[in-house]
Amino acid sequence: MKFTVNDRCIGCALCTSINAEVFEMSGEGVAFVKKQPDEGVLTAKATEAMEACPVDAIEKH
Repeated sequence: MKFTVNDRCIGCALCTSINAEVFEMSGEGVAFVKKQPDEGVLTAKATEAMEACPVDAIEKH
């Protein structure tokens, strides 16, 4: 399973507040995946961030 952030990101930083181990804000003010989660807590928190994203910018493949 792989998480990505698409170009709909508005830079609200909600994902980083939920899971800063996986998501980070770039210098341009948008989120990106800095580390793919392995199974377990990080994956659950990344899924939580994906579901909470107000513009559906996080995708799981």
